Amino acid sequence: MTYEKLSVEILKGKTFTSAENVNNEELRFTTSEGERFRLYHEQDCCESVTIESIVGDLQDLVGEPILLAEEVVNDSNVNPEGVQVPEYQDDCFTWTFYKFATRKGYVDVRWYGESNGYYSERVDFERVEGEKT
Repeated sequence: MTYEKLSVEILKGKTFTSAENVNNEELRFTTSEGERFRLYHEQDCCESVTIESIVGDLQDLVGEPILLAEEVVNDSNVNPEGVQVPEYQDDCFTWTFYKFATRKGYVDVRWYGESNGYYSERVDFERVEGEKT
């Protein structure tokens, strides 16, 4: 199995047959063409990147073409306005927001990454090869 890292914007125009949240650590998407994609973070020592919240219903992304697929990153160690701060926050952190929309609705996924400053706090998006349905 191989992985190809991409921009989430390539999802525009694709139709999902499934959208799944796996333990707030990974989002998996399967398209009507049998392509598989995932948003995740390869965890390492002294850092953590997880889904902090999902606003909207992931099932609104299934069965209709994706009209909006966008990533917004705030990695300046400043909490974005209106974002509730975790009870314990490391010195180095990154907020990553993914915005998706179909005719059925909008979904905003908020990821929070924290570390001691020596590790990545970014979310990866990739096509999963060798796993077509």
